[in-house]
Amino acid sequence: MSIRLRFAPSPTGRIHVGNVRTALMNWLFALRQGGQVLLRIDDTDIARSTKEYEQSIEDDLKWLGLPWHDRTNQSARFDVYEKAADKLKAAGLLYPCYETEDELDRRRKIAQATGKPPVYDRAALKLTDADRASLEAEGRKAHWRFKLSGARKDWVDLVRGPQSIDTASLSDPVLIREDGAFLYTLPSVVDDIDFKITHIVRGEDHVTNSGVQIEIFEALGGDVPAFGHFPLLVGADGGALSKRLGSLGVGELAAEGYEPMAVLSHLAKIGTSDPVEARLTIDQLAEEFAFEKIGRAPARFDPEELKRVNAAVVHQLGYDAVKDRLAALGADKGEAFWMAVRANLALLPDVKEYAQIVDGPITPVIADASFAAAAAELLPSGAYDAASWQAFTNAVKEKTGAKGKALFMPLRQALTGMDHGPEMAALFPLIGEERARKRLMGEAA
Repeated sequence: MSIRLRFAPSPTGRIHVGNVRTALMNWLFALRQGGQVLLRIDDTDIARSTKEYEQSIEDDLKWLGLPWHDRTNQSARFDVYEKAADKLKAAGLLYPCYETEDELDRRRKIAQATGKPPVYDRAALKLTDADRASLEAEGRKAHWRFKLSGARKDWVDLVRGPQSIDTASLSDPVLIREDGAFLYTLPSVVDDIDFKITHIVRGEDHVTNSGVQIEIFEALGGDVPAFGHFPLLVGADGGALSKRLGSLGVGELAAEGYEPMAVLSHLAKIGTSDPVEARLTIDQLAEEFAFEKIGRAPARFDPEELKRVNAAVVHQLGYDAVKDRLAALGADKGEAFWMAVRANLALLPDVKEYAQIVDGPITPVIADASFAAAAAELLPSGAYDAASWQAFTNAVKEKTGAKGKALFMPLRQALTGMDHGPEMAALFPLIGEERARKRLMGEAA
């Protein structure tokens, strides 16, 4: 059997970390099993869907390194959904209802007040042809509900283990609105059948939907896929993340300088039994992926932890992997510079600060002018190399008697304007004699 999964975003906005985690679970399982992923654009909501957002979804997936094997738009398949609806109607499983939202709300409140579950009472099934004609003559249009069997639907969830949904406890779901628009459920099932989807992997907020969808799969004669429902993301404090997702879009993370593999590594590991550590390839993430590792508690998305993972990725990047991006940032000072500063970066754009230290001008920090002046007199002449810093500091130590922090800190502050940063042995040759002399004399250079 060929393993087929799908990622089904709606082009009504940019994808965020919650969407990416869903996509990633599908891609990792497919990679591990030698399967494929369908990118399905759920654009049945014509009014809210845009081509701009559709393109941004593709761009973001490409940036993340998640290529799809097949692609479809639901908006191009309305005729297919109509045929499926006709089949359900002919079988007596899709029936017209005419209640307004106010009427339904009133019935729900009455049911709750009398201790009954707020489940649709199927009053529409009792309507005669004359009743329906009369309602339509009043201007009412039908919405269409799927008639559930009332049976219990069981499956072994890839994440949650044995699951059971009693469809008798559910209202018959509306599949088609009164304006003729298809809601999510029917097109999704039809597509899963037509594209031979074998596994549906998504958030646990869809668990109840699975009982309904299993019945629709069966009614349409399709094979029921395997289901896997994983816990949703929460914030670092355990609170809801939904209000903050807008600032955690893929586009925003990319603009801030996050690495795709840092985003994927973090999202692949949080909420699992694995430590949250950086990986440099998606193949490695796939090799380590298993549904059995996913815990039942919500996964905590911590921006600070993401930054730590990002730093770990950046620290392993070779010069060839970043030189074009360094050039775009105006901070390509060559391989020696990159190797000197990368261990001090959390995000790649941070490199601009260190490029400024090399090129100047900076304002040197001079706490003891006489010490700095004495050091300036001891600067080696000519080009510097890896051994120049030690020779220079040994000479300063011998002349001034300073050692340890009293020796190295004032020199770092004068030469870089900072209390911390990359190893001075690597920076010193990049700064060079002329700038070093000016900075030790207190000049901005």
